[in-house]
Amino acid sequence: MADMRAFRDEVSAWAAGGSGTSASDLAKRLGVRTAVLLEGPSDLAAVEALAARRGRDLAGEGVCVVSMGGAMSVARYADLLGPPGLGLRLTGLCDERERPFYDRGLDRAGAPRQGFFVCVSDLEDELVRALGTATVEEVVRAEGDLRAWQTFLHQPAQHGRPRQQQLRRFLGTKKGRKIRYGRLLVEALGPAQVPAPLDDLLTSLD
Repeated sequence: MADMRAFRDEVSAWAAGGSGTSASDLAKRLGVRTAVLLEGPSDLAAVEALAARRGRDLAGEGVCVVSMGGAMSVARYADLLGPPGLGLRLTGLCDERERPFYDRGLDRAGAPRQGFFVCVSDLEDELVRALGTATVEEVVRAEGDLRAWQTFLHQPAQHGRPRQQQLRRFLGTKKGRKIRYGRLLVEALGPAQVPAPLDDLLTSLD
């Protein structure tokens, strides 16, 4: 896992303008065959949590899960990791509204679109809908965030909004909270509750 994290760090440096030599060398040494492209670190936390629940060692399987720092980076990562670059198989998650960025980026890199699974709004919304708002609020309470949640609900902008939307917005109101709850909400899922995009992604990695 430490070596795969090193590879992920090298890929980020490459995407930021580095040479990519170290990333290429590490990919060969680690036997990386697939890159899972995700918009942000909360998605990465959720994917890794589900993999762990299912007893999967993605790094050992040659799968690297990458947080791109936003959907508009997909063309850059597809160029570096897909057919024009390291030649890895590309897969991942995307939000419905960001799908055009993915389609254009993948097409430009000559990579198939079908390996990407679409969330209606985003993965947090998928998880909240899968669990139900009452269960998500229980997770919030168990994490010691009840007071922050109650304060949030008293904000004028939240009055009259559906509970699902309130919870989704709450998860993004503090730095690091989406990442933490990305893992926690996946851990709270029952076996039959895993949202289809996330379940399909993990299944596609078999």
